[in-house]
Amino acid sequence: MSLLRRALLMTLAAGLATPALAVRYEGQDFADTLQVGGSTLALNGTGSRKVAIYSLYLAALYLPQKTSAPEAIYAQSGPKRLEMRIVIPLVKDVSTQEFVKAINKGVSRNSTEAEKAALDERVKQFNAAISEVGRVKKGDLLVIDYLPAQGTVLTVNGKVYGKPIEGQDFYAAFLKVFIGEHNSDARLRTGLLGQPG
Repeated sequence: MSLLRRALLMTLAAGLATPALAVRYEGQDFADTLQVGGSTLALNGTGSRKVAIYSLYLAALYLPQKTSAPEAIYAQSGPKRLEMRIVIPLVKDVSTQEFVKAINKGVSRNSTEAEKAALDERVKQFNAAISEVGRVKKGDLLVIDYLPAQGTVLTVNGKVYGKPIEGQDFYAAFLKVFIGEHNSDARLRTGLLGQPG
């Protein structure tokens, strides 16, 4: 094998071994791409949920194709991921009932009556899973994946809670809590949509 060919192969191998580039946001690194459900997802955007002047969590949205249009995000087929990193600075921990309240409010605000009726049991199922977590503290990682063959899967610090929740419509309703027209935090929405702040 020629030296040139060997050098080219070594360069190629080094490139394949290089991890996905990271995006730094508020002191934390988020991978530029992830493998989820056999697909490569791209980081669409990052944002923080603030209470007063303090961040409660940092969030990152990963999609098959980057877009700043919420309707396009809901319609995309294939896996999706919302990652939430708890960063609360001033308290020991927070009850996951705060997340339950936010999800109930967000789904209600962003859904028609017919959609709410169709989603009701699945929202209860998701809330039961997150309630099982109990409390979250600084450093905890919540991952909410949509896997087409299974549904919505909640993982906290590597442990799966509850059963997968069927339906892309449920995951879309979940995402609307964060990026819907009637969202919980406009700055968080802007960040997750990859829009300039």
